[in-house]
Amino acid sequence: MPVLVELAVRSGDALVPRRLAVAQGAPVRRAAPDDDGFVAMRVEYELDELVRELFGPCRERAAGTRGTTLFPYATSGTGHIDTYFLAAQQATATVLAGCTSAKPDLNELTSRYLTPKWGSLHWFTPHYDRHFREYRNEEVRVLEIGIGGYQHPEWGGGSLRMWKHFFHRGLIYGLDIEDKSHAEEQRITTVVGDQNDPGCLTELAARYGPFDIVIDDGSHINEHVRTSFHALFPHVRPGGLYVIEDLWTAYWPGFGGDSDPGKSDLTSLGLVKSLVDSLQHQELPEDSGRSPGYADRHVVGLHVYHNLAFIEKGVNSEGGIPGWIPRDFDALVAASSGGAA
Repeated sequence: MPVLVELAVRSGDALVPRRLAVAQGAPVRRAAPDDDGFVAMRVEYELDELVRELFGPCRERAAGTRGTTLFPYATSGTGHIDTYFLAAQQATATVLAGCTSAKPDLNELTSRYLTPKWGSLHWFTPHYDRHFREYRNEEVRVLEIGIGGYQHPEWGGGSLRMWKHFFHRGLIYGLDIEDKSHAEEQRITTVVGDQNDPGCLTELAARYGPFDIVIDDGSHINEHVRTSFHALFPHVRPGGLYVIEDLWTAYWPGFGGDSDPGKSDLTSLGLVKSLVDSLQHQELPEDSGRSPGYADRHVVGLHVYHNLAFIEKGVNSEGGIPGWIPRDFDALVAASSGGAA
């Protein structure tokens, strides 16, 4: 038997109550007229306060945002009410979890939506939390390449739902070679397309971008990873991030990789390694013959973990070490003999 929680929203003199049925292992639903049982808790919000809780910046304060009444319709003749305390507590917690912008733990979301980003194949979530935390309460646009489920028409979409609930004010887009429209819901949009087709990616970015975050969790074929980066990185907003998952395929020939790390120029790791030079391009000698490319001018940070890389977007123009500083150690020591280097 479900536990009933009454959620009432007030605006001025108007009060709209709705009874919700909460049952273990089932979605919360609006109670039907024939739902048996009495109301375990009444929760009342002012409309503006509820809107602020749901869509405003996350805040730590929990007290003073709502009114509550335990067993509001119970009377002295209601028997055995004490046996419902635990059920009332659990049901109320479930309803209140949907009435707040309080941030669920990313590990919890990973488990809830059955994504392999933590606890099984990978242990990515601590890194995601570290780098995504500052965007969490912002109105971000997030694109994830690869929705999951391969060719099964009803599989996949777990990570899109995870990001939707992590970025509670964000718009989430998923790109997949297969039709994954079953995963669409409020704030989640899916697109059918090939991540190895620059034209497709450019069209996608023109329609839905620019993006604050792009996550490549697609085919993991090295050519595809490189194509996607070069096509989409220009469509990441300054201050945004481009993420590449599953760098292990750089070592596997079946994905276009090479087991010899010294021959990784055309792999995902080869791309990541080249971005170190992009980050430092202003330090190259003038006669190096290198003409700064887009990545040289816009990669401002690089964080590499096991099977995971975060690339920061910005303006890479801090300037190199001035030309009047000697490029030879002995000459530098001699020039510095009269003062600090």
